[in-house]
Amino acid sequence: MNVFVAGGAGYIGSHTVRLLLEAGHEVTVYDNLSEGHASSVPVARLVRGDLADLDTLTAAMRAKPYDAAMHFAANCYVGESVTEPQKYYVNNVSNALNLLRAMRAADVGKIVFSSTAATYGTPVATPITESHPQQPINPYGRTKLMFEQALADYSRAYGIGYAALRYFNAAGAAPDGTLGEDHDPETHLIPLVLYAAMGKRDQVSIFGTDYDTPDGTCVRDYIHIYDLAQAHILALEAMRPGDRRTYNLGNGSGYSVREVIDTAAKVTGREIPHNEAQRRPGDPAVLVASSEKIVRELGWKPRFPHLESIIETAWRWHREHPDGYGD
Repeated sequence: MNVFVAGGAGYIGSHTVRLLLEAGHEVTVYDNLSEGHASSVPVARLVRGDLADLDTLTAAMRAKPYDAAMHFAANCYVGESVTEPQKYYVNNVSNALNLLRAMRAADVGKIVFSSTAATYGTPVATPITESHPQQPINPYGRTKLMFEQALADYSRAYGIGYAALRYFNAAGAAPDGTLGEDHDPETHLIPLVLYAAMGKRDQVSIFGTDYDTPDGTCVRDYIHIYDLAQAHILALEAMRPGDRRTYNLGNGSGYSVREVIDTAAKVTGREIPHNEAQRRPGDPAVLVASSEKIVRELGWKPRFPHLESIIETAWRWHREHPDGYGD
C-alpha cells in the first residue's frame, strides 16, 4: 500500500515508518518537525508541513494515490494539556480534522489513529478492555476521545474506515540501536531512569509509595515500540473502507515504578539514584491493558513482552546516542 504518515518523524511514527518499509509498503512522511527528528526517517520520504496548513496538506495528499493515512501528529503531554489546553484542542482536534478534510479531498478511505489509554480516565476495572467507559480526566485524553468520535461520525457519513489504537506506555527502541526515544522535555519513566543511570540527571523521583500495590508504587503497562508499530501495520492491512475498529495495546502485565528502577539497574549494571516524593494528583494506582481483542482478531503477538528486554533496547539507544538525534 501507499501510506501517508502524519507525524511520521516522531518516536512512534518513525519506528512504524521503518516497519512499513520493511513490509514492502510505500511511505510518505508529513511532519512539521516541532517534536520529530528529520534524521529518524529516510530523507527522500519526508515532506515538511503542518496539519494546520490545509492547502499544503491537501496538495501533499493529492500528490500520489494514497491507500491509507496514519496519524501520529498529536501533542501528548498530560501536564502541558492542563496548563495549555488551547494548544491541545487546536492541534489534536482542529488540525486533526484538517487531515480528514484532506483525506476526503484526495479520496483516501482509511486511517490508523494513534489514540491513547488516557481516553479511559481513572479505571473502574482492571485490566482495561475496549468496552471500559471512556471518561478522560485531562485535556489530552479528552481531545484524543473527541477525534475518535469524529472518526466514527466520518465513517458513518462518508464511509472512511478507521482503526483507533489505544495504547499505554510506549517504551524501548529499535533492537539495532539506530532509532529511539528523544523528547524535549522528556517525561517518560524509562528514559528518565536511564538518564539517571548515565548521570544526565541527579536522580529520578518515585511519586507515591503508599498505593495499594505490591510495593506501594504505581503499576503501569509498558509496550515495546516495535510491538506497537507492528500493531499499526496489522490494523492497516486488515482494515477495509467503512470499518470502525478500536484496539487496546499493552503487554497485559503491569510493572511498578520500583520494578522499573530495579530492572534498569540490572540491565545497566549501574546504580539508579532515586528519591521518594508525594503522589501526583490524578495518578491511578494501576493501569494495565487487556490486548485480547487485537490478539484474537489480528493475531498480534508481542516480540518483546518482558520489561528487561524493553529496557535493554532503550539502554542500547541511549548509550550509543547520549545526545539523542543531535538535532
